[in-house]
Amino acid sequence: MAGPCSARLQGDVAAFSAALRSLVNNPQFSDVMFVVGQEQQKVFAHRCVLACRCQVFRGMLSQAPVGSQDSSSSIQPQGPFILGNVQPEVFLAVIEFLYTNSVTLNSHIALEVLTSSVEYGLQDLCKLCVKFIKDTLSVEQVCEALQAAVTYGQVDLQQHCLAFIEGCTAHPGVVVCWQAVVRTQGFRELSDVVLARVLRSDRLAADELDLVQAVREWAHVSSAVLERPVPEVAALPVRELRLPLLAPSELVTLESYNQQDLLIPVENIAAAWRAHALRKGSGLPSRLCRPRRGTRPRDHHRHLEPHAK
Repeated sequence: MAGPCSARLQGDVAAFSAALRSLVNNPQFSDVMFVVGQEQQKVFAHRCVLACRCQVFRGMLSQAPVGSQDSSSSIQPQGPFILGNVQPEVFLAVIEFLYTNSVTLNSHIALEVLTSSVEYGLQDLCKLCVKFIKDTLSVEQVCEALQAAVTYGQVDLQQHCLAFIEGCTAHPGVVVCWQAVVRTQGFRELSDVVLARVLRSDRLAADELDLVQAVREWAHVSSAVLERPVPEVAALPVRELRLPLLAPSELVTLESYNQQDLLIPVENIAAAWRAHALRKGSGLPSRLCRPRRGTRPRDHHRHLEPHAK
């Protein structure tokens, strides 16, 4: 006699997903409530869904009520849980993902949802956010996205943002203008480490004089925000400026501006002058003598790179 047969059969996935979606922020049958954002918007959810989908929520919801002797009691805290530092739209996107394994994103919330995905340990949501950000990247958001990519260790997104800034985007016909990038709020809010990383690139479509000015403006903003001297906040990015590429007349002007804010160490400017005097790189790091993609040609450039060390 043949043994019993068994099989796992799949029903209508779309209908199942739609049913779960109907429970998102639905107060009916909900057993936990969050108060979200400065608006103090109420968001309703179901503990069993949150707990089985997210370890962070499981930890939050498994805490015993005040005065309880048994953390495994069936009587669990229902909230409200106050989440004042997240936008309601962002939190609802996280909740939507937990219920449906899909998420509705737009360019206004994608980076914040990415942040929440990291905070809640939701790797699949993180991947969806990264894909959306890459697909919709713009001049206005590229620096903010780059900072987030570095902060959260998203190497693929970091490389994509750097390529975008360099002008090598995946969108045919799009040319990224450096001046447009540096005018964005995201550029002004870059960390010194991330800005230095950008300035290491040979493929920046910008002249060194423009890069010096961009770093100066960034440094003054950072100095005011961090309440630290300009030379201190700008130390890392300034090391990546290729001063030997500037002509003598440009170095004279640079020295004049530098007397006002001390942005660039005197020894860096002296090394650039030495390169001119000796008509070679004179032991400078080779990267500081190498023209970038956007470097305007100067007569002395032919003496630098072949002799740089």
